[in-house]
Amino acid sequence: MIYLDYQATTPLAPEARDAMLRWLDGPGGTGFGNPHSPHRMGRQAKAAVEFAREQVAALFPAGGKVIFTGGATEAINLAIRGSGKGGAVSVSAIEHAAVLDTAQDAGKCHVLNVARNGQCNTKQDLPSDTRLVCLMQVNNEIGTIQPTIEWHRKAKENNALYFCDAVQAYGRIELTGADMIAISAHKFHGPKGVGALWVREGLSLDEVQTGGGQEFGMRSGTLSAALIAGMGAAAQEAKDRMEQDAEHVQKLWKRASELFENWELNGSAEARWHGNLNIRPRGPNGGGLDVNRLMSDVRDVMFSAGSACASGSGRTSHVLEAIGLPKKLAKASIRLGFGRYTTMDEIEQAAEKINAAAKAQGAL
Repeated sequence: MIYLDYQATTPLAPEARDAMLRWLDGPGGTGFGNPHSPHRMGRQAKAAVEFAREQVAALFPAGGKVIFTGGATEAINLAIRGSGKGGAVSVSAIEHAAVLDTAQDAGKCHVLNVARNGQCNTKQDLPSDTRLVCLMQVNNEIGTIQPTIEWHRKAKENNALYFCDAVQAYGRIELTGADMIAISAHKFHGPKGVGALWVREGLSLDEVQTGGGQEFGMRSGTLSAALIAGMGAAAQEAKDRMEQDAEHVQKLWKRASELFENWELNGSAEARWHGNLNIRPRGPNGGGLDVNRLMSDVRDVMFSAGSACASGSGRTSHVLEAIGLPKKLAKASIRLGFGRYTTMDEIEQAAEKINAAAKAQGAL
């Protein structure tokens, strides 16, 4: 099988798997201790957590602390719900559902529009009572890199906090400043079930889930030394080979762009993470492509029809709608995601199969 769905999840790095193993020891082992216990096994597990915290923090801006969570969705909820009540939460129209749904549920939600190239327009005004601005750094569906520096500045000018969903950016590009930043380990070759919220120094959040207050009194729950150790190792590996990974992705992007020359790119080609190829057939019958049938005909290639979280729902991508794509063309779009472990041969084989299947439908 050929895996081209890196925005949904990434293959586990061998380094992350190795780091996890000693903290999964069962009977007779010494690595399964609770990192919040005072005895020797607990202290060893805690040391592993704190070592991983340093590894994860190394890819964040200076001047903040890492709070481990069960994933990015929990981190997002902590950021939005824990940072205050009342006032408006301004979110871009292309945020992940974890941000959009949480902002809407938290109270007054103001949606910021985006341009046709997929970037959030910095010229629009914020409501006078805005308390929090939410704008992701790299979009999960079309890969566009957002003007986060400008929006952070705009939030400050309006006496609002700025939260950034950096799930698709962490480990790939340098993160820009914010008051809070959410990440998820399985998006940068770490394990599923663990994420983090970075919080700027001096900012305190209210707990969203109460209990023992294990993470700086802001997040309760026993931490998994194994998952966190895996996350830390994945972060270290991403840091060490960020330039190498980016060069590899650029070569894959160039070849994929050639192979899919009869497809139209959704979103900006320049302001984009090039490991994301969201495309639709360019021909007059391109809107007639049946993506579900395409995925069935090319079942040995793993790719997505939009975001993995919305796949199977039948809903049109809210991101493609936000950039002005008609429903017919949005529903005829596919997303190919590639990265560190993707080979050039896999890109070429996948393109041959997808193009042939699309031509068989008369869409190319």
